[in-house]
Amino acid sequence: MKVLSGIQPTGRFHWGNYFGAIQQYIALQDNEQAFYFIADFHALTTVRDRDLLKGFTQDAAIDLLSLGLNPEQATLFRQSDIPEVTELTWLLMTLTQMHLLEKCHAYKDKKAKGLAADAGLFTYPVLMAADILIYDSEVVPVGLDQVQHIEVTRDLAQRFNTIYGREVFVLPEARVLETTAKVPGTDGDKMSKSYGNIIEVFHPTPKKFRKKIMSIKTDSKTVEEPKDPESCAVYTLAKLFSTSEQLEELAARYRAGGMGYGDAKQYLYDRAMDYFGPAFEKRAELEQKPGEVEDILQAGAAKARVKAQEVLSRARDACGLAIHKPS
Repeated sequence: MKVLSGIQPTGRFHWGNYFGAIQQYIALQDNEQAFYFIADFHALTTVRDRDLLKGFTQDAAIDLLSLGLNPEQATLFRQSDIPEVTELTWLLMTLTQMHLLEKCHAYKDKKAKGLAADAGLFTYPVLMAADILIYDSEVVPVGLDQVQHIEVTRDLAQRFNTIYGREVFVLPEARVLETTAKVPGTDGDKMSKSYGNIIEVFHPTPKKFRKKIMSIKTDSKTVEEPKDPESCAVYTLAKLFSTSEQLEELAARYRAGGMGYGDAKQYLYDRAMDYFGPAFEKRAELEQKPGEVEDILQAGAAKARVKAQEVLSRARDACGLAIHKPS
């Protein structure tokens, strides 16, 4: 099975990113082909500060490696290190129908809100399609909000194959990551950078990590009152880190009364520290080895380009363009 996914470097990864995507990347990395890229080209639609983008990209690489992505199994690289993907984007653009892009929710949502929707955002699904098709990807792990983009990718691949009369592209399948809807933020809504309610995986200090967890919004019930665990964001988050036995015990304490929300938050903090502890240590090591991280990204890009050049050559040949020898 050939797996591919990308993640944008638009800020530090939070629990929603981890449980909604990164955890699945790690679970799928032992496959025939597992390509994971840091989507810095895509990030240019929102991050327009040179130093910020470079920092976010470096942090994304370190975070992924710290959380268990193994470069001996998975290929990790920067999107912008693969020039073939932008060329394939143009080949796909020449046959992409406007109405297909006008239906895409990212563009429609911004337009409905009266926000500027530039050409980069409008054609974003085509670049995403090129990202996927250029590696003969068969499975793409995505959240529910990205399924439409996989459908666009399939439409473009089929249209290209039909127009040029060749099976140039593999039609990918979406693997929906259902957990993306189950990670509440500090305000109880879905965890999202745009809502300002995230809990980052990595904090500068345990004290700041604990402070963020203690900021989770709860109702005003007193310590003595019984509480409904299923309606509490703290309990929902605790599910991510707990065994079934631990959850049963915590739920019983909620319902019995005598436990304040501060105690529940402390429980969550302790479990999260236990869970991410090894990753914290790994990250501290990698922060001191930027050269090693860069070597991993460069090695990943070299491997990814071999596949990208192979697929791009098929596409160029189908179109009647000259075939370049791999660099």
